[in-house]
Amino acid sequence: MAPRILTLANQKGGVGKTTTAINLATALAAIGERVLIVDLDPQGNASTGLGISRTDREVSSYDLLVGEATVAQAAIMTSVPNVAIVPSTMDLLGVELTIAGHADRAFKLRDAFKQLNDLSINDKPVSYILIDCPPSLNLLTINSLVAADAVLVPLQCEFFALEGLSQLLQTIEQIRSTLNPNLSIQGVVMTMFDKRNNLSEQVLADVRSEMGELVYDTVIPRNVRLSEAPSYGKPALLYDLKCAGSQAYLRLATEVIRRERQLNAAA
Repeated sequence: MAPRILTLANQKGGVGKTTTAINLATALAAIGERVLIVDLDPQGNASTGLGISRTDREVSSYDLLVGEATVAQAAIMTSVPNVAIVPSTMDLLGVELTIAGHADRAFKLRDAFKQLNDLSINDKPVSYILIDCPPSLNLLTINSLVAADAVLVPLQCEFFALEGLSQLLQTIEQIRSTLNPNLSIQGVVMTMFDKRNNLSEQVLADVRSEMGELVYDTVIPRNVRLSEAPSYGKPALLYDLKCAGSQAYLRLATEVIRRERQLNAAA
């Protein structure tokens, strides 16, 4: 069975995309899934947050996109059981120039995923792929949306949250109507929620009234342990399982899987 491919996308920076990618991957792995993260952000924060040093990134997502490596050649096992990553390097900054003239420039990642059979985690096939996108709607993000089954949108509980969301939804709709008709929205996860702050409550209420069922029940709190963990090269779930942030990501993982079952049933 082919793995489910989820893209974590939002053109705004600092909304918790990478934190969500590595902690959701860890939470999915904790409940028995085998997860591959593809780091498509030139900053490489997902790779660093999983303890992959820059010297260990000999093959990267850049090589995947330019067709010089397969997923199996680029993937590195992390210290998290059942989680592998295709790391990112600064080379990604130049990938648009390299592939811009190619007729299939938007399909490079999708084509790379056709060779997934070579990759196994603990001798079993990968069940989920999470793609961590850069904070912009560039060719890297377009490649990830074209390759994905569904989009998971992290959204910060802040005043301009809905403003950025409408632009992303337009892009998703364009991709759906032209390049990937099967693309769906897995859900919107509200991040950095501060229950002491009235604005957080107001933004959450606004997004729920606008997006309805698409917004997950689970809300990710603003949490010191979540922000500390990457500096130790660990997901928060390994750094401090009992903290509010880790517990929220475990709940989010169960919601994601429940929605996946509903989406598969509908298909």
